[in-house]
Amino acid sequence: MAHSAMAGSGWGTTEGDDPLQTAVWRLRSRACWADAAALLEPATAATALQRTALLVERCLYTEQGWADAEDALRTAEALAHSDDERGAAACERGQLAYAATVHGVRDRSDEARAALGRAAALIPPGAAGRALLDFRRGLLAENLTRSPQAARAAYRRAHAGATAHTDPLLQSFTWRHLAGLALREGELAEARHGFTESLRIREELGYLVGTAPALVSLADAESEPEASRLREEARRLFRLLGGVPTWLARHLTPPATGAATA
Repeated sequence: MAHSAMAGSGWGTTEGDDPLQTAVWRLRSRACWADAAALLEPATAATALQRTALLVERCLYTEQGWADAEDALRTAEALAHSDDERGAAACERGQLAYAATVHGVRDRSDEARAALGRAAALIPPGAAGRALLDFRRGLLAENLTRSPQAARAAYRRAHAGATAHTDPLLQSFTWRHLAGLALREGELAEARHGFTESLRIREELGYLVGTAPALVSLADAESEPEASRLREEARRLFRLLGGVPTWLARHLTPPATGAATA
């Protein structure tokens, strides 16, 4: 199974001028999730949820840290009191279960579906957290249910929500996945546009850990010699980050085949 959409959370980047959030973002973007999580004291539901999101993302990119993510998630669930907080915790549980399934750790697909369904009952349409939820439901449709039509509809809802709530990082993921579906259908121009937008956003945000996958995906939609140039740049970043994301390695082994969709 392709490890599609190793997506991170839709929550912010630098959060304005908040020094703590700026430090968290810089560590996160450089694949230092544990260090970023260590800056956050899980004294409130919001902070506990952010710690959980960081550690779930670490699992997605490194295939390690599952126990830490589970512990953080249980803390977040215990601190969640409002519907929004409970919905956000359920969304993270669904993502963690999805990650364990696509990485072959254990089949938790039923848990993923149930958790995201619970989140959908708690997070109303139009709420800030709904876009991320829609995106993750798209992942399940694409990679577990194997329903590209349902996935496309979910990604489009997520993209609209990310645009409405000014969440550029999430937009970079929705652009990528819509482009990935277009590429599989042979729509090269549409795929190239989506992958280009995703890469542009990640470079502008400084989301270094997500830049190599974006380069590889764009390479899959380009012709030579541009495709080789993009893959070589991806290899450089991949080595710089110590081989993260782990699942990208096979896409960087010539000849590269398929789209890396993270």
